[in-house]
Amino acid sequence: MQKMNQAFEKVKMLVGMEVEDEEEGVATVESSSFTFMDDFNRDCTLSTKQRFYGFAICFSTGLACVLLSMLVFFNPVKFGITFTFGNLLSLGSTAFLIGPKRQVSMMLDPVRIYATALYLASIIIALLCALYVHNKLLTLLAIILEFGALIWYSLSYIPFARAMVSKIMLACFDTEF
Repeated sequence: MQKMNQAFEKVKMLVGMEVEDEEEGVATVESSSFTFMDDFNRDCTLSTKQRFYGFAICFSTGLACVLLSMLVFFNPVKFGITFTFGNLLSLGSTAFLIGPKRQVSMMLDPVRIYATALYLASIIIALLCALYVHNKLLTLLAIILEFGALIWYSLSYIPFARAMVSKIMLACFDTEF
């Protein structure tokens, strides 16, 4: 029975729920000042079922936006907006599973801080090119940059994936014979 409880606690930690110790009962809240993310995380108390529903809805909506963006591929402005909105929804969907505070802390982890910065910057550049510049070539280049940044950011969550992809790319584009 204890192994079952430990497994259940690990699942709770995986989806971002706080695990209560048996001795402590309800976790005490310190009277010190909380940061914005602590307050936000405390106010976002969802059940496990609600978290999975939120993730599924947000992720499927983001995926639908990305797939629907393919219909307007030849209009880079519309494509850039729907593709970027789909990426933002998909990125935000994981906050339902692990919580917004943990999501931000994982994004700002030293291992993936540069990948996160590149990805967020490419999203902003794609939206600026699509909404304000209205240049189809620049928007298309920004979308290509965003897609590459999304892949690089996603690979940062898989151990040794970026190193492996880097070695494969070097091997493919090595010009020495």
